[in-house]
Amino acid sequence: MSKLETGFAGNSSLRNLLPLYRFVRTDETVFHHHHAQTAPLNEKAIRVLNWNIAKNNDSSTWQRDFDWMLDRYCPDLIFLQEFSLCARTKNFKLAELSWSFAPNFIDQYHNVYAGVLSASRSTSINHRALVTEHFEPVSNTPKVSLVTEHPLGLGSLMTINSHLINFVDLEKFKAQLRELENAIAQHTGAIIFSGDFNTWNRSRWQMLDKMTRRLGLSRAEFPETDAQNIKRFLLSPPLDHIFYRGLRQNALQACVLDHIQSSDHKPMLVEFHL
Repeated sequence: MSKLETGFAGNSSLRNLLPLYRFVRTDETVFHHHHAQTAPLNEKAIRVLNWNIAKNNDSSTWQRDFDWMLDRYCPDLIFLQEFSLCARTKNFKLAELSWSFAPNFIDQYHNVYAGVLSASRSTSINHRALVTEHFEPVSNTPKVSLVTEHPLGLGSLMTINSHLINFVDLEKFKAQLRELENAIAQHTGAIIFSGDFNTWNRSRWQMLDKMTRRLGLSRAEFPETDAQNIKRFLLSPPLDHIFYRGLRQNALQACVLDHIQSSDHKPMLVEFHL
């Protein structure tokens, strides 16, 4: 059992994994937990949960919300942004899944990793982190995307869990999109591209929209009342999106959970089939 695995189970700490510096630039920093009881993705129903949790996974309210969603909706693929990982981190529901975690920075003062976490009921066969060349101001930290691959049908499903860079000029935003496009373009099979894209103005949204169209990706659609609950700033485009290719969306199984209050972003749930 790995240190990360036992940390989630509450039996030991991650202290030996936590360095004494705030952030070190690295292109391949991914931590894993492989659960022994996994199964291939069901081609007829792949349930996806996407959620920026605003670093709240240490709170009991978030724990209750997350456990309820796993029991109620049984998502097969879970994409969390702004997930915090430290020696205190405990979540028994998450320990029942396989997951990969890619940090974008380490908070030395609080001894905490922050980044994106992708969890699933099937073990991924490939993984890598894409860390931005540019840093956000003030925090002086980059953003990270986590690319994973899962067996699906006769091929494989690539998933990309992204948090796009904020508070920078459009050229730096475009640079991250370009790196993501290059990674996605290499995959010929099914794709789910999900996350917090920080598309809070028209220019950012148009750049993302053009990129996904070039890649042949469609955007998951939600009922109008649900779509209004996706995170925005005033009248801006939505910040959170789920894109896909090589799959079909089940329009009857798409919702945004507005009653969840443990983050200022609302959980997005979609079902696909091959």
